[in-house]
Amino acid sequence: MSAPHIHAAGTYDDLVDWGPQPDMIEGQSHSTGRLLHKGPGNSPETGIWVCTPGRWRLSVPRDEFCHFVAGHAFYRRDGSDEVIEVTPGTCVLFPAGWRGEAEIRQTIRNIYMLA
Repeated sequence: MSAPHIHAAGTYDDLVDWGPQPDMIEGQSHSTGRLLHKGPGNSPETGIWVCTPGRWRLSVPRDEFCHFVAGHAFYRRDGSDEVIEVTPGTCVLFPAGWRGEAEIRQTIRNIYMLA
C-alpha cells in the first residue's frame, strides 16, 4: 500500500495482544496494538498502542512521537522534576534516550511513530 492508513484510529479495535508491560513496578499493565507500517531497518515505525493501568520503568530507544487519544497517565523523567501528564489530545515527543517511569491511571491509547 502506498499510504498505509487506519480509519477511526481512536476507536479501531482489531488489535493484537502485545503482552504484559516489562519492568513493572506496580500493577499489571498489559499492551495491545496494531502495527501500521515498519520501514526498512524498522525505521520509521508507526501504529496504535493501548496500555492498561499500572506503573513501570521506561527507556525510549529512538525518537518517539505519541498522540494520545484516550486515557490518563503521567510520565516522570529520571533525574529531574519533569512530569508530563497525558490526556486525550496530548502530543509528546520523547527523544531517544529518555528514561523514567510511566504511571497509567486510565487505559491509554496512542498513535505513535518511532524514527
